[in-house]
Amino acid sequence: MLDRRQFLGTGAISLGGLTAGCTSVGRPLMEAIESVTRTPPPEPPPSANPLIDNLQERAFLYFWDTTDPVTGLALDRWPTPSFSSIAAVGFALTAYPIGVVNGWVTREQARKRTLATLEFFAIAPMGPEPTGKSGYKGFFYHFLGITKGQRFARAELSTIDTALLLGGMLFAQSWFDGDHPEEQRIRALADQIYGAVDWTWITPRAPFLSMGWHPESGFIPSDWNIYNEGMLMYLLALGSPTHPLPPSTWGALTEKFEPSWRGDHLHYPPMFVHQYSHVWVDFRGIRDAYIATKDMDYFENSKRATIAQRDYAIANASGFAGYGPDVWGLTACDGPGDFKAAIGGRPREFFSYSERGPGARDDGTLAPTAAVGSIVFAPDLVVPAITAMHDRYGKGIYGKYGFFDAFNPTLTEVREPLKHGRIVPGVGWVDVDYLGIDQGPIVAMIENWRTGMVWNTMRRNPHIRRGLDRAGFTGGWLARVP
Repeated sequence: MLDRRQFLGTGAISLGGLTAGCTSVGRPLMEAIESVTRTPPPEPPPSANPLIDNLQERAFLYFWDTTDPVTGLALDRWPTPSFSSIAAVGFALTAYPIGVVNGWVTREQARKRTLATLEFFAIAPMGPEPTGKSGYKGFFYHFLGITKGQRFARAELSTIDTALLLGGMLFAQSWFDGDHPEEQRIRALADQIYGAVDWTWITPRAPFLSMGWHPESGFIPSDWNIYNEGMLMYLLALGSPTHPLPPSTWGALTEKFEPSWRGDHLHYPPMFVHQYSHVWVDFRGIRDAYIATKDMDYFENSKRATIAQRDYAIANASGFAGYGPDVWGLTACDGPGDFKAAIGGRPREFFSYSERGPGARDDGTLAPTAAVGSIVFAPDLVVPAITAMHDRYGKGIYGKYGFFDAFNPTLTEVREPLKHGRIVPGVGWVDVDYLGIDQGPIVAMIENWRTGMVWNTMRRNPHIRRGLDRAGFTGGWLARVP
């Protein structure tokens, strides 16, 4: 079997002429002995693609290498010095069991890292004070300092990022299903942390969840009330065993979806919106009342959004360098900076970190995670994109932990100071950082495409199933006993 670790020493990798050799002497006898002394290996995954295997492992190692093993606090970005992102922690918790099934870490290693994380969040200080606290009312601050795990600067108490954190915790709860005392403790802590979240408190404009809260000024005056990445958050709020929102909340939410309908799917420009909830929830074949009227499911909706992004790149109405059938992908990501420049006689405006999408702050900056995170929806489009981005730009955009956050082939020289990244000759502008919220969907969505592991695990989680039931989802796997 090909050892994927052989690729980990360099950036761009050669995929030609790879063979796996073995001796045939005594093999039948050895196979007979092994068949009765160990559990047979799982069936080969569908990828059989060394580059994708390598990309997934590198993205996993981002979490394994850079996350504090004592607190479980995952970095927002690396190598730029960074605070912790609670969303990145949720993705890290999801990545650890994936590392186990792929043989990158042992179950014991993943269990101890997961338990340390949940132990930390279970006793993290809570309260309304602006400093010295990690959260309030069960919610956690978007960013936490890496030394004490307390509120970083003036970060908001974040509903969506708490939901992404909980997604990882509930996945861990269902995956660590053994009798080992540490696995029992993981399951109990996940219930404790999830049950502490008071979803009903953060609905100042009921029934919708506010985007967050600041101890200095109170609730953020914007709600999660359109189609976006918040579906998982509402399912968790509906499924809460302690502070649930009423089942009617989901219908009120989907009533707001219609203005987002464009062409043949619910639209929101950046690709992460169509991916994040799908990391943990298998929407294939299950429907709520709204999506049933469209004669499809939310998985199909994300597939169509993926195709639309690629079509946008092929059309390339703005004439950006690199865009085409195999190089595409717009989402929230770093950018060169906030400035204007004339390139090839054409005025251009560039942005630093921003949401990007078709017709929305598109400045030629591509984010590989936008394509890779959609591998479950359209592998026939995404696999060639992964290959093309690596082969064409790999010397500049592919490194220790896989693809850097973003790159821009249009911007090949600058006169303005860069906010992020650097100019790589022959490539263009390239970010220098990896982002946790990029790496998480890469690890998880490749695994969902290969084996369905995260989805299959979460199908067993009673909280997720309760949330889907209260939201009115029916059909498909929900009709079967977990």
